Amino acid sequence: MKRLLYIFVVLAVSGNLLAANNHLDSVLFRIDGTDTMYIAFLHDVYVYPPLQFKNKRQEKFYWRTVRDVRKTLPYAKLITADMAQADAELAKLATDKERRKWWRQYERYLFKKYEKDFRNMYASQGRMLMLLMDRESDKTSYELIRQYKGKASADFWQFIAKLFKNDLKEEYDAADKDRIIERVITLVEAGQL
Repeated sequence: MKRLLYIFVVLAVSGNLLAANNHLDSVLFRIDGTDTMYIAFLHDVYVYPPLQFKNKRQEKFYWRTVRDVRKTLPYAKLITADMAQADAELAKLATDKERRKWWRQYERYLFKKYEKDFRNMYASQGRMLMLLMDRESDKTSYELIRQYKGKASADFWQFIAKLFKNDLKEEYDAADKDRIIERVITLVEAGQL
């Protein structure tokens, strides 16, 4: 009777694990002789001390940061992949004329791809995207514009950014100034937020 109860419990737990963990990277069953072992690779779980907000304004800032990171982090990763593809393609081209022609076409493609989504972003999400691009590519937005469009264009957009109290040369500082953003990114990537 105990053995039957033990088998029932093991099967119930295994069934619940399979049903609850469809998002697992990999689920395996290993059979050694007559023993069957359930092997699952689980995602990391990050635990931080609970945040203590001094006032409602701080709490509102935190949840706005969560909203902005959740919206812009996927775009930062996509844009970084697009930049890697563009760099590889530009390296294949021999002359500056061919590079400029290819870049104009690629720029139109990127504009079509991202325009609708970016027009629906809040200003705070645009600022967050600039920070996340620096985090993902290790280059500020100013450096990226300068790399692809030239110094004159980068200076123009820096001027426009300054008019709206932004700075394209602002760097991402995960250890100090942007540690809350880094915490939110870690939790969002782990699926905990």
